[in-house]
Amino acid sequence: MSCKGCSSQAATGEITTETQRHPCYSAEAHHRYARMHLPIAPKCNISCNYCNRKYDCVNESRPGVTSEVLTPEGAQAKYELVKTKVPNLSVVGVAGPGDALANWEQTKRALSLIRGTDAEVTFCLSTNGLMLPMYAQEIVDLGVKHVTVTVNSIDPEIGAQIYNFVTYEGKTYTGVKGAELLLCNQLAGIEYLVRRGVLVKVNIVMIPGINATHIPAVVQKMRDLSVFITNIMPLIPAPGSAFADFPQTSQKDLAKLRERCQVDMRQMFHCQQCRADAIGLLGEDRSPEFRAPQSPTLPDQCDEVAEQKYTIAVTSKQGIMVDQHFGHAKQFRIYSGNGHMFTLVEVRDVTQYCVGVEGCEESDHNKDKVLVALRDCAAVLTLRIGYEAKRRLFNNDILVIESCDSIPNGLLQASKLIS
Repeated sequence: MSCKGCSSQAATGEITTETQRHPCYSAEAHHRYARMHLPIAPKCNISCNYCNRKYDCVNESRPGVTSEVLTPEGAQAKYELVKTKVPNLSVVGVAGPGDALANWEQTKRALSLIRGTDAEVTFCLSTNGLMLPMYAQEIVDLGVKHVTVTVNSIDPEIGAQIYNFVTYEGKTYTGVKGAELLLCNQLAGIEYLVRRGVLVKVNIVMIPGINATHIPAVVQKMRDLSVFITNIMPLIPAPGSAFADFPQTSQKDLAKLRERCQVDMRQMFHCQQCRADAIGLLGEDRSPEFRAPQSPTLPDQCDEVAEQKYTIAVTSKQGIMVDQHFGHAKQFRIYSGNGHMFTLVEVRDVTQYCVGVEGCEESDHNKDKVLVALRDCAAVLTLRIGYEAKRRLFNNDILVIESCDSIPNGLLQASKLIS
């Protein structure tokens, strides 16, 4: 398989019933069908400057994060459990926390075990594409019909600013040489899969100041390769990563770029940038329900916390999980506690902080009203929050904790940070 002379005449894969039930490939499906990510791939063979993979972090919701790493046998057992409790489960995917193909033997065994018990299950893989030329035929042979490849640049000079290093066949490459090797294998692998009827989705992380103006060229190249859909995603500045101090991508700029690129090919607008162990609908992650039980933490085992009471505002749809974006909340659940025990004291109605892409960055009046409503809180506990909103809360001495756990667990984590 070669990266040279990639044809623009590759055949587009058939849009099957499986695809119509795939929540990432179909905007209609994501309201009805659930997916399950198997966290069985801990190793990665490239280093992206925007990535920091914390396998045990339950308080973040972004790619590369999971609360556990499963064995293939453990993945099969968990799949069988989830299938009994999530009847609308339609897709099983491997999306990390590292790279599916950098852990190919584990990935292949897990999918084979699950296929042995469920002949109808739809498989999906996510990869950086470095090992695609080596494993593309095996992917096809396993019956994987949907593959996501992250391609952030088709210019090695730009790629060299995004990737710290690339490790391939025992050697480590940096700079332009590493980015060029990665790109070569990505293009060759994508073309190979598309020609064999696999629907390929390409993820592109939008990094202002680095690849943002280059993304339309990436999309056009993917169109020429007959990729099924591209998904332009905002940069999430991960703590501990090289890009940790970058601002989060503006939702308005992201929307404009997606609209511009939609002229060239189909765009994904509903991506949630899921965890590597996500379960359920795209907007309602149920993975905490299926985590391995942890030993309960007794009060005398807790870290020392301040004895004075403080309040924490929580964004939650049903009052069970921390499962709502800060900007979408129309009410906050206000808890009072001292780090050992918390009590719900109020459900506080507010004006929604962000009312859509057009108004999200312009309605300062609404934003100020939310800040006033939260001024007595020591912290906000939320599923996800934008960079500007986080900055505004920080400037008002309100700590922000992003979590995807249950409310009690999230409050315990928040109390440790407050103290």
